[in-house]
Amino acid sequence: MAEKPRIAVVGSNMIDLITNVNRMPRKGETIDAPSFDMGFGGKGANQAVAASMLGADVCMVTKVGGDIFGREVKNNFASFGIDTAFVEPVKDVSNGVAPIFVDEKGDNYILIVKGANEYLAKDDIDRAAEMLAGYDIIILQLEVPVDTVYHTISFAHEKSIPVILNPAPGRALDFERIKTVDIFIPNETELETITGMPTETDEQVEQAAKLLLHKGIGTVIVTLGERGSMLATGDRTEYVTAFEVDTKDTTGAGDAYIGSLAYHYVLTGDLRQSMTRAGLYAALSTLSTGTQKSFVSKEEFEKYL
Repeated sequence: MAEKPRIAVVGSNMIDLITNVNRMPRKGETIDAPSFDMGFGGKGANQAVAASMLGADVCMVTKVGGDIFGREVKNNFASFGIDTAFVEPVKDVSNGVAPIFVDEKGDNYILIVKGANEYLAKDDIDRAAEMLAGYDIIILQLEVPVDTVYHTISFAHEKSIPVILNPAPGRALDFERIKTVDIFIPNETELETITGMPTETDEQVEQAAKLLLHKGIGTVIVTLGERGSMLATGDRTEYVTAFEVDTKDTTGAGDAYIGSLAYHYVLTGDLRQSMTRAGLYAALSTLSTGTQKSFVSKEEFEKYL
């Protein structure tokens, strides 16, 4: 049991540019919009912030733009106490951004510009290797080049460092190159994309998860939104029910879950208990709007716990 979990996150960061609109403009038209907000996002960054807010010692390996957004992202990491030694700018490349348009019905229209995230390379992992070797667990996602993800998995396996892979956004994967990950955590949609199997019912989710186990992955956790989560291993399948809350905004809840699960798993070694606590942390993040700004502190979380 770790006194203070040391969690490394290798992955993405974004700036969310959120504009509320009464309607989308037509071609060549300029219209007024009621409000705008800017936030820090990206799956990797969100997961790092969640783990850090719970009390973990966190480092981030990522690429930021050589622009004002990139500088602000790095400052934001530092404000949470996250090690930024390998949060590195890419000259003459923009930071990753996500322009998001939200209409009166609450429907989202999202564009993703990966920017500097596309430049996180295998060489960057090699340069960070000495630092990464000192951490208890590594979290990965798929918003950076997949070859970099594969390379990090291989490095972690050689060094006996546990890996959590959150395969988001969902895409086809080389199972031979991911089978050594310790915990594989897709949601239903990502599970369907990766396996090519339907995931509309619990039975279908179980069958798709069993395919991943058959491919060599040892532990699969499928997040099911308001239905909770499912754990599948070689000898058991079990469900963890969700916490009922007055949800306002689910943005970033999946990332809150990943960061919290990593923290509690390193802290306790109890995966089932970690899933329950991660579910609570994710549920609490939906009580207010935004992504990182909706994550609760360790003190707030323990009041609910």
